[in-house]
Amino acid sequence: MRVGLLTGGGDVPGLNAAIRAVVKHGEGQYGHSIIGFRNGWKGVVDGLSIPLTRSHIRNVLPVGGTLLGTARFHPHKGDGGIDAVLATLEAERIEALICIGGDGTLHAASKIAEAGVRIVAIPKTIDNDVWGTDQSIGFDTAVSIATEAIDRIHTTAESHNRVMIVEVMGRHAGWIAATAGIAGGAELVLAPEAPFDIDKIERFLKHRHRAHASFSIVVVAEGAVPAEGTSMHYETQVGKFGEIVAGAIGERLKAEIEQRTGFDTRVTVLGHVQRGGTPSPTDRILGSRFGVAAIDAITEGRSDVMTALRGEKVELVPLSEIAGKVKHVPDELLSVARALA
Repeated sequence: MRVGLLTGGGDVPGLNAAIRAVVKHGEGQYGHSIIGFRNGWKGVVDGLSIPLTRSHIRNVLPVGGTLLGTARFHPHKGDGGIDAVLATLEAERIEALICIGGDGTLHAASKIAEAGVRIVAIPKTIDNDVWGTDQSIGFDTAVSIATEAIDRIHTTAESHNRVMIVEVMGRHAGWIAATAGIAGGAELVLAPEAPFDIDKIERFLKHRHRAHASFSIVVVAEGAVPAEGTSMHYETQVGKFGEIVAGAIGERLKAEIEQRTGFDTRVTVLGHVQRGGTPSPTDRILGSRFGVAAIDAITEGRSDVMTALRGEKVELVPLSEIAGKVKHVPDELLSVARALA
């Protein structure tokens, strides 16, 4: 069987582990030919393909990013995009396609599946907001990077008696902010799921610095916003491709906190640092498990499904169940962050 493989959307650590598993298990166990497409769905539309063999995947486990390249491109949003995908798959004699991506890539996958292509998807995103899976490839590494950054910022915050704001990724869901904030001992965690009140933040910081500390760490997700009816007005800043402008909420919070409290306040925007570098063992293992499960599913004739971690098991869930849904941080986790303030 000729099986296509692509990685779409933002890069994350652990993608190469999934690619390696697909190639190694698909070729070694089943004798499949794995055809990689460059730069996500754009590579399928443009017909940019490369055969993948064991020689291509040697020593890739500790390497971040994706050896296939990636792009934010959705074929179903442009005229002729789906037809171009179908034409490429026919020309390459692709019998099934494995798509590794976040919500945008997987939504495109569901549209291509509706057009009759056999598809199995694998979830990846540092935001961990793909519905239906407990964890996505890349999340664990991103949390580890953010936690280490918070650990390092503690010492300079305390040395200079500062409020330090750490802005992390998370447009619609605050998984990185909540988990790294708890792990790193942040005083405040601001997530999209719980719009904040700047007046309460002002009172909290003044009380803390007056009563028992001379510094504070505030972790904010890029998609965090003030609650309606409160004294801070802010609209999420987005770029020309709809991406959130890095540092926008962090800088605005810095200005508000300094003006309201008089405390020296600084901002660290982790940005794409969270995506890069060596994947954690957890992400290498998860990517490997998802890759093996995807090839098994393809071989069994499954389609229009996504590999998902449910508890300790990897299961298959219908792509139709996850379309348009965001997996938000549960109230219990945010409550823990508030309890440890």
